[in-house]
Amino acid sequence: MWNSFLGKRLLGFKYAFKGAWMLLKKEASIQVQLFIAILVTIAGFYYQLSPTEWILQILAIGLVLSVEGLNTAIEEFANFVHPDFHRKIGYIKDVAAGAVFFAAVAAIIIGCIIYIPKF
Repeated sequence: MWNSFLGKRLLGFKYAFKGAWMLLKKEASIQVQLFIAILVTIAGFYYQLSPTEWILQILAIGLVLSVEGLNTAIEEFANFVHPDFHRKIGYIKDVAAGAVFFAAVAAIIIGCIIYIPKF
């Protein structure tokens, strides 16, 4: 069964779920971001967001969590390839962290656009 098209897709889903679980279990930054995501989701129910606001909020949450996961993968790979300090590895890790920063700033702006008018 696992060699069939559907079986390979299911196996891929299993690995993706495992990776997401590993991120949530081991990465403090993802844990903090998930906590914030839960808070804004609760706020969304409280303030009765419109469907468009929900879409934007979910996209922002997904963007931040996804980019943070990619950042973690890049950092782990860089540490594996070159465990000692190296200027180029430091640059790669800083650029990956910068991508998370951009995603987080975009999410904060989206959150402000959604929630500031509700106060």
